[in-house]
Amino acid sequence: MSDKLWIFDTTLRDGEQVPGCQLNTAEKIVVAKALEELGVDIIEAGFPISSPGDFNSVVEISKAVSNPIICALSRAVEKDIEVAAQSLKFAKKGRIHTGIGVSPYHIQYKLRSTPEEIIRRGVAAVKFARNFVDDVEFYAEDAGRAEHDFLAKIIEEVIKAGATVVNIPDTTGYCLPEQYGGFIAMLKNRVPNIDRAIIATHCHNDLGMATANTIAGVQAGARQVEVTINGIGERAGNTSMEEVVMAIKCHQSIPVETSIDTPKIYGTSRLVSKLMNMPVQPNKAIVGRNAFAHSSGIHQDGVLKHRENYEIIDPKDVGVAESTIVLTARSGRAALKHHLDALGVELEGEALREVYEEFLLLADKKRDIGRKDLMGLVGKYVTDSNFIELEKVSYTSNGSISAEVTLKVGEEIHHAKAEGNGPVDAVLKAIEKSVEPQVDLEEFLIQAITHGSDDVAKVHMKVIKNDVPYFGFSSNSDIVLASAQAFVDALNKIPVKEYATT
Repeated sequence: MSDKLWIFDTTLRDGEQVPGCQLNTAEKIVVAKALEELGVDIIEAGFPISSPGDFNSVVEISKAVSNPIICALSRAVEKDIEVAAQSLKFAKKGRIHTGIGVSPYHIQYKLRSTPEEIIRRGVAAVKFARNFVDDVEFYAEDAGRAEHDFLAKIIEEVIKAGATVVNIPDTTGYCLPEQYGGFIAMLKNRVPNIDRAIIATHCHNDLGMATANTIAGVQAGARQVEVTINGIGERAGNTSMEEVVMAIKCHQSIPVETSIDTPKIYGTSRLVSKLMNMPVQPNKAIVGRNAFAHSSGIHQDGVLKHRENYEIIDPKDVGVAESTIVLTARSGRAALKHHLDALGVELEGEALREVYEEFLLLADKKRDIGRKDLMGLVGKYVTDSNFIELEKVSYTSNGSISAEVTLKVGEEIHHAKAEGNGPVDAVLKAIEKSVEPQVDLEEFLIQAITHGSDDVAKVHMKVIKNDVPYFGFSSNSDIVLASAQAFVDALNKIPVKEYATT
């Protein structure tokens, strides 16, 4: 039987330290509830001594969730520990997470202390925390650069003092997997009372090794992993929860199992990204926009024939409806036929060959081949079309903001008006009035391409129809127009068969 691997999520503490990602208490509660639904075992809810807001967040999160252990961070300082304990008074299961630096850098330059004094302070902190809770975790900060003998000694002493979990952080992201796994193996072999505590990993991503180091730690005997959603955190980030969980799920040889409900991963990722205003990079493993997108003709053909040819994870296992076949100059005939079938255009033999040759010429000139392009290629084979063209956009602000759009849908001209919170909102609502099918706008990103007040903005949108995502793109110096164009671009990628589904 596999061992239990405890998932310790620090999105609301270490992750929230990222500049610009701070959440208010209400938002933190939303995330905490999502983490509970996801199956996280421990939620590190904050650093209570750091601010009244952080203290209040730990209090309110403790009230809001029932299943996870709620953890509060402290330094090895009695006042910190007292405040952490007070913040946990409503927690059904509370943990104090206290510790101190253990590397020569921290001992000499940060703490200006001695190894003996560091051990004394660590032991005293654990003993003091045990006066308030039975579950005390000790973090050996910067353990990734600590001396083996000293690290083994302080871990032995804090376990004697009552630590139930010992956290071995690679605080600076310095270690290679073999080195970090070696630290965990060393502790398993050299600390006589190590069986009385759970060993935890906490790895940063400065060298891009956080997930690899965490897995190496688990393979060496760690049974708690400290992670964040989307890998957010200080500097280059923390270990990504979704990467660790899915690596373990893919590799049955790693003798552990988690309580994570993996189909909820993608939704939780989107929630955190939205609330923290921190987009997920497109090529991010597991949850990135392109994680299940295929553009190479060889890959597309393989995936269409049998998904496992090029996907080690079923997208549905992490909450993604299906893979995406992207049309580019590298796409093959199978991918083109896949998209034409979705448009309701069935071509075979010579007709498909001719369209494919024209497609390649067009794809060499354009980065993104959309529905409009495909309809142009197969125009002589199509008698009816509901392709959407944006003809005109205007908006006014006279107390309230209203917009008017003119669209050409197939051969019909549609006019619509709407009011909104702002010009973009009003324009999108007007477009929605004119077209089918109705969709949910899940992602809306604006990026500057040039510099200055006359920036050209690139807009990326993701809409959802029947749980399937569709992406739209546009660029324009007018953000409102760019947004409207991107929205229409996404709508035009929805297959014809979906238009009959409401």
